[in-house]
Amino acid sequence: MQIRATRFRRTVIGFAALALLAGVAPASAQDKSIVVSSTTSTQDSGLFGHILPLFKAKTGIDVKVVSQGTGQALDTGRRGDADVVFVHAKPQEEKFVADGFGVKRHPVMYNDFVLIGPKSDPAGARGKDIVAGLKAIKGKSASFISRGDRSGTHAAELSLWKVAGTDIAGADKGPWYKEIGQGMGAALNTASASNSYVLADRGTWLSFRNRGDLDIVVEGDGKLFNQYGVILVNPAKHAHVKKEFGQAFVDWLVSPEGQKAIADYKIGGQQLFFPNTTAPGA
Repeated sequence: MQIRATRFRRTVIGFAALALLAGVAPASAQDKSIVVSSTTSTQDSGLFGHILPLFKAKTGIDVKVVSQGTGQALDTGRRGDADVVFVHAKPQEEKFVADGFGVKRHPVMYNDFVLIGPKSDPAGARGKDIVAGLKAIKGKSASFISRGDRSGTHAAELSLWKVAGTDIAGADKGPWYKEIGQGMGAALNTASASNSYVLADRGTWLSFRNRGDLDIVVEGDGKLFNQYGVILVNPAKHAHVKKEFGQAFVDWLVSPEGQKAIADYKIGGQQLFFPNTTAPGA
């Protein structure tokens, strides 16, 4: 009886150990993932759908994207709710690092903003001068949709209004100017439904299908340049940050392989983003 009892205990312990191992293994596999807080433009343009499977095939690391405006994406990083931020507002990115929330900013790629509007261009904004275009819109009180969400695109839009001499947050704001507090896709949908003007990043515009009567009205102005950067959230601020996996993602993005993956992403033969991690001052 004693021998049988001993064998039974050993069997139970053995099954328990196997069950424990079976439970631990999948959990460990699931842990090989990171959270990237990024802009709506990288998501809405389809870029992540193109590059993330390539990154996972290379490293085995899953990337979970939290798609927000740049301001919110950086706030997510400040709270430690992301391992990496991938955004497009260089002054805000540099402050994020200077304040100790990020390890180092790496330039990744660029594209440009475009002013979208009705094909009939009721404001007479068409051309290659964004300041002249915005002045025309203001002069005609033509309907304009603003993201109003503290995103990189919203920050660029506010800066351009300022250059155009328009106090859009004060006396010059009128019913023609509508802030929706949403991402790029939603802003384009609203503009399409209301036949309004809107500032968009070219990548999201090229991937946008619900264009209605909208078209590019202003493009090619150097003031419309749009740079993206990537930053590992500082593990000294948030110890739970997955430093090894997050840094692997950063390193891959700026590697020749990652830069080629970005350059290879096209819609209708048009390249949406242009890698420039080695460009001085990017």
